[in-house]
Parts: sequence; structure tokens; C-alpha cells
Amino acid sequence: MRWSILVDFDGTISLEDVIDSLLDKYGQPGWEALEDQWRAGQIGSRECMQGQVRLLKLDPAELDAHLDQVKIDPDFAAFAAEAHRLGLPLKIVSDGLDYAIHRILANHGLPPLPVVANHLRWADGHWELESPYQAENCRSGTCKCTIASQSRAYDAPRVLMIGDGASDFCVSERADYVFAKRRLIDHCNNAGIPHSPITTFAQATALLPRLLDGSLVPSALPRILAVA
Repeated sequence: MRWSILVDFDGTISLEDVIDSLLDKYGQPGWEALEDQWRAGQIGSRECMQGQVRLLKLDPAELDAHLDQVKIDPDFAAFAAEAHRLGLPLKIVSDGLDYAIHRILANHGLPPLPVVANHLRWADGHWELESPYQAENCRSGTCKCTIASQSRAYDAPRVLMIGDGASDFCVSERADYVFAKRRLIDHCNNAGIPHSPITTFAQATALLPRLLDGSLVPSALPRILAVA
């Protein structure tokens, strides 16, 4: 059975959440209130991030300097190379910032990878966030469930999701298997989602042969990736 791989970025590939690091340093008053509303479920991540991005006070040069300090899992490049060698389509699917993802990966010597994320735009002296991958009835900027469904239809019948946090909860319930970091481990345990806990991409790379030979995944037909 063929597989495709969807990988979250912030906290999964990167060692920190990029938007959080930007807000901590450059956020104007008001971004914390938006964060509190999101955590309380009063607004979705798309509305929260659009408001927070408008409150970032830094110019493009300062943004680049900040992004150039962001570190990633040192084993991700080897994981991406092995996925390519094995013929596994890999796509970065993030509720974060497309510009940041491309620049950070390039800084670490990775070749261009498919990235599905919110679009960050500098306009008239301030930042704007656009969400070209949002979906009806989904409050996230990037509807990862929709991307997973498309991946199953066009790339491979089974979907592996690799993530770490709340933005990965929904899609992990629809994926065929999950490599889980941090908070996603607890969610998978509580929801009974087939998964392997990992802390590094070296562990993810080591698990790929077992994913492909079927010994890692419970014997079952591919799951239906319904979009909420």
C-alpha cells in the first residue's frame, strides 16, 4: 500500500513556534487577548492569527534576521531525503507562515519542498495574513483535513501525519497513521489513534521501513478522510 506524508512545521520541524517567537519579541499590545480568545474557543486560529499578524511591528529585514536564527530538528533533512528515495510524496502542511517556512528550510540547506500554509504579505508598511487553504466550516487558516483528503485522492491511498499540537488533532483522527510529538501524543492516546511517539526525525526515519512493510500499522483498510 502506497503512502504520502504530511508534516506539520511549527514545533514539529522547527524547534519553536515561529509566530509565537515573533509575537513575544515584536507583538504590539492586544495579541495576548486574541490568544486568550482562541484558547477559550471564542475565535478560530485563522481569526486569531490574522489579528496577531497585524500587530507585528517589524519590517521585512527584521523579519528575515529573526527567521535566520530559527533552528530545526537536525534530522529532518535526512528524513526528507529518505522519503524522497523511497518514493513517498512529502508535503509540509502548516497553520503557520509560508514565507517563514520557505526561508527557514532554505537556511538549513533543504531543497524546495511543497508547502501548504497561510500566506504572509507585506503591504503599505504592515503585515497581512491570507489563508488560501481555508475551508468552509473550518476555523483554521489551513484546513489540514482537506489537504489530507486531496493527498489521498492524488498522491497515495494512505496518509501518514507527523505533528505535535492542537492544529494536528483533527487531521490525525482521519490519517491512517501518526508519528506524534509532544501534545499530539496525549491526544492520540486519549482518542485511540494508531500512532508512534517520537521526539526526533531520526526516530521517524527509522520507522519508515516498518510503515512500508505493514508491520507498524494495524491491519485495516485505509480510513476515510471526511472533511469537517
